[in-house]
Amino acid sequence: MTENVYVGKAGPDAAADKGWLLGHFRPSGDVRHSEDVEIKWGVHPRGDERAEWVTGEKRTALLILVSGRFRLEFPGRSVVLAEQGDYVVWGQGVDHSWYAEEESVVITVRWPSLPGYAVR
Repeated sequence: MTENVYVGKAGPDAAADKGWLLGHFRPSGDVRHSEDVEIKWGVHPRGDERAEWVTGEKRTALLILVSGRFRLEFPGRSVVLAEQGDYVVWGQGVDHSWYAEEESVVITVRWPSLPGYAVR
């Protein structure tokens, strides 16, 4: 079934949804539609930061550094990802924010994919 195969490029595809490639926000019938997981290709210039903290998180997340230097902020703790492949996982209920210390590319995986959350 070739209609269940999608081939793309993360950069251009991600640009349409602020980096998000896969999740509930893709149209039904699109092989990239998922209620279970969201995947983001995040490209961040040096100094880019999240405008406000995420609070009341209802998902679990994994963030992997592809390139650059990227800092995640959690209550009482900062985590710096500095080498390709460094990653951090945080669970439901963990407030967080982030800051690109250098131009960075990261992959974020969140689950489940919950309607009602803004694509950001």
